[in-house]
Amino acid sequence: MRRIPVLLAAALLAAGCTADPEVETGASGCDPAFTGAIRDWAAAGFSGALAWGDGAGFDCRAAFGMADTETPNADETVFAIGSISKAFTAAAVLDLVDAGSLALDDRAGGLLPGLGGPAADATVEQLLLHTSGLEGEYGEDHRPLERDAAVALLSGMRSAFEPGTEFLYSNAGYALLALIVDEATGDYRGYLAEEILVVGGERIGGFWDGEPAAPGPRAVGTVDGAPAVEKGGFAGPHWALAGNGDLAMTAAELRDWTDALFTGGVVSEDAVELLLGTRFDNGDGTAEIPGWVSVGPDLFGAPVVTASGGGGDTGHNAVAAWLPETGTTLAVASNGDGVIAGELVDAIAPALIAGEPIPAPEPHAEIDPAELRAREGVYTAGSGSTYTVTAEEDGLLVAADGADAVAALFASDDFTPEDVAAHEAAVLALLNGETAAGREERDALEAELGAIAGVSLAGTTAGNGELQTYVRLGTADGDVLAWYALGEHGDVGAVAVPTEPPAFTLVPIGDGEYRPADLAGADVRVAFEDDLMTAAGPGGGLEARRDA
Repeated sequence: MRRIPVLLAAALLAAGCTADPEVETGASGCDPAFTGAIRDWAAAGFSGALAWGDGAGFDCRAAFGMADTETPNADETVFAIGSISKAFTAAAVLDLVDAGSLALDDRAGGLLPGLGGPAADATVEQLLLHTSGLEGEYGEDHRPLERDAAVALLSGMRSAFEPGTEFLYSNAGYALLALIVDEATGDYRGYLAEEILVVGGERIGGFWDGEPAAPGPRAVGTVDGAPAVEKGGFAGPHWALAGNGDLAMTAAELRDWTDALFTGGVVSEDAVELLLGTRFDNGDGTAEIPGWVSVGPDLFGAPVVTASGGGGDTGHNAVAAWLPETGTTLAVASNGDGVIAGELVDAIAPALIAGEPIPAPEPHAEIDPAELRAREGVYTAGSGSTYTVTAEEDGLLVAADGADAVAALFASDDFTPEDVAAHEAAVLALLNGETAAGREERDALEAELGAIAGVSLAGTTAGNGELQTYVRLGTADGDVLAWYALGEHGDVGAVAVPTEPPAFTLVPIGDGEYRPADLAGADVRVAFEDDLMTAAGPGGGLEARRDA
């Protein structure tokens, strides 16, 4: 399941920002009332920058939190924009189509020498709209991948369906488009830098890894509660992320570029018309357009064009949106994992739509280290599942081991219980070898772990906007814990083998009760009374007693 960020017309029309030395590190051109509300979200965990405007003089910019342990985020702070890079790749392709160098119905095999397999039969339009059907593994982020090796990997990919008939989000498809741009221009990176990363005649942003690099101080992201290791120093070759997740810039630059793109300042007006008219209808009020998602007026009251990216090992997240009816443009980037860019907008959008004050995040009580230490221990449920509770500086870290233990602590506005059940069933089908992709994965696991006697569910959480289902793999040497995130057609999207049980950070709200520090799980409550721990949320409830 691919998540569409909730970016609504009202959010783009009600702008604002001010200043608080503790959480807000700079603001200009913004409404004080709005900033006061966003300041509360910064105090609850949002760290990053935002910018919006209408191209006619309205220009609001603000930054919150810390770029690293010593430096506050600021207007000039650079963030990796992840999959929003696809919008830039699409612009490059449509620029070449407009110039007559390519055509939407050209097949990739005719444009890129050495390309074979189903990838060669995919058209440029199918690659732009994620309808090529290409599935399978393609490179690793921030790991070396030579150009020839990239072509070979793409040539070996399968097709999940007849091209053009369905949607399957594909990083590989956009990597192939980057290779096509490289072949057509002689230099993919140079073409983007000179022709596409340009606003008002000046270059903006650049690449997260390698040259030409995005100039300016870089935010350090957060991954699993710790500073990200990837800070942009990877020397390349860079074909694993080329075209699909390789760019970086400030939030203001992303806002300005989005405005320039849709108003004919990056590519010609004919190319913009082609971008907006090249579509694949998703059947849910949204449509894929090259590099973006077009959201119809029936959903939000006005059309919105949006893109999102992030997660992964940079620990950054970003959202960009353009409102065609008003020309308003918004960009948000974050480098913390308390409240990421998309979650911030999700949280405030319903109130903005209704014309109501922006809700404040649920507060937590003052941290009492002695109280936290008193909660420590291993709590075991009747099912045998356990919670291992550890006191930390900012709350309780709870590792959940067992499907019911995980379910009681998991809540997400982005996924329904039906989504979770479907994902778990698909993971079991994959690991039981019921599909071609599953048989390949099972063979790979057994080559590494030995024969697998059985597979059992161990719970599902969400990370980086996707569901992650934990499983126990029974081997001769004991159980091995793993998690899987799947694509829409049951292919492996991401995997960790082996891994640790999922962990949740809880903060006190008073009277022995706790809630998740991650406000996306705000519907969960955990109560402690003597040696009894009770967890309850949308996914169920569970009682566990502390071991003697």
